[in-house]
Amino acid sequence: MILWHEQIGPAVPRPPLPGDTQADVCIVGAGYTGLWTALHLLRQDPTLRVVLVERDVAGAGASGRNGGWCSALFPTSWHRMGRDASRESVVAMQRSLEDSVDEVGRSGIACDYAKGGSVALIRSPAQLARAKAELSEARSWGFGPDTLDLLDEPGTTARLRATRVLGAVTTEHCAALHPAKLVRGLAAAVVEAGGVLHEHTAAWGVDQGRVVTEHGTVTADVVLLAVEGYTAQLPGHRRDLAPVYSLMLATEPLSAEIWEQIGLDDRATFTDERHLTIYGQRTADGRLAFGGRGAPYHFRSRVDPSYENVPKVHEALRDTLVDLFPVLRDTQVTHSWGGNLGVPRDWYPSVGFDRATGTAWAGGYVGDGVATANLAGRTLADLVLGRDTPITHLPWVRRRTKRWEPEPLRWLGVNAVTQLMSRADRTETATGRPSRSAALFWKVLGH
Repeated sequence: MILWHEQIGPAVPRPPLPGDTQADVCIVGAGYTGLWTALHLLRQDPTLRVVLVERDVAGAGASGRNGGWCSALFPTSWHRMGRDASRESVVAMQRSLEDSVDEVGRSGIACDYAKGGSVALIRSPAQLARAKAELSEARSWGFGPDTLDLLDEPGTTARLRATRVLGAVTTEHCAALHPAKLVRGLAAAVVEAGGVLHEHTAAWGVDQGRVVTEHGTVTADVVLLAVEGYTAQLPGHRRDLAPVYSLMLATEPLSAEIWEQIGLDDRATFTDERHLTIYGQRTADGRLAFGGRGAPYHFRSRVDPSYENVPKVHEALRDTLVDLFPVLRDTQVTHSWGGNLGVPRDWYPSVGFDRATGTAWAGGYVGDGVATANLAGRTLADLVLGRDTPITHLPWVRRRTKRWEPEPLRWLGVNAVTQLMSRADRTETATGRPSRSAALFWKVLGH
């Protein structure tokens, strides 16, 4: 059971599309990207007819089940962006991501938003070497301690008391929030602003100016694809993004005595410097919500509810949590779940609008989409309305990612990367030295 959904209760579905209709803008997908775009379009031009079609209910996918990190993290390095863009543009991209964290907080949507920053623990000499390199790169781009800072062991344990800590990399630009409250609130705001949201309306095909659904066809001047990890389910888009699963668990509410031994008084989110990503937050009701990668990619980009619970991975997540915080050894895990996220071939998200075809797109966030989707929504609204603004010139705008390889190469490649990162973490723990294989992977990818 998904913690976030249980806490706010089941959604009451809005009516499906009643038949053929016309719109100025048709958005496929009612997650963060589609909803933020719709909201900003309608705020800038209330006369627009904006129609959203969603195969389930708003936020049923990653937007309603993620780890609740509203961060300025971006899966593409500054170095990689700088290969195709000016230094000024790369810096503007980072600042725009940081601003987006605050934009979500200023939205007025009640979602347990708490901007406590983020703490990435350093727990081995190899991780320390990598952290120092990250800090050096940040300073070379002109980013100060608010964007990235390095704490020593005492400074780290003052905020988060985990085992074997050597220090931490911190940022101020991250907030913990309740993802399902945010997406439900966004959906309500879109409808209140005049948007038309049809749930339980699956898109069967998307063409220039047309979205064919199970209940009828929407004809529109602009069609926006905002389906992220479900992109591969649309005909003709199977190789655009790979749906990769990330799994989560949540503990029972913890006592004040246990929290005294853990920390996170400011509800900072937390991770560490390992390669195979983990992430956690202290929830507003005093639980630990914790997740990580490691679940397999499924052949031909299949997605299925049965993939959201993988006992072996959930057990590994619990073991990792107890390794970080032994005080949790006897704590009950009350919820476990998962969901898929969209991964582009080059780990580089994109957003754009082709005015000639009326097609818009955004996605490929690799799990860092809560705040990034807000930036995408504002950018798409400006592009569609023909507004020339600073965010329409950021490095990720209008770029196209190379498609993934056909199967079985895609299946072999994605799962090989997961195994490589897991093996790299084991090697670093055993030797204390940075993994050469992981470094080579990112070099080959161009990051």
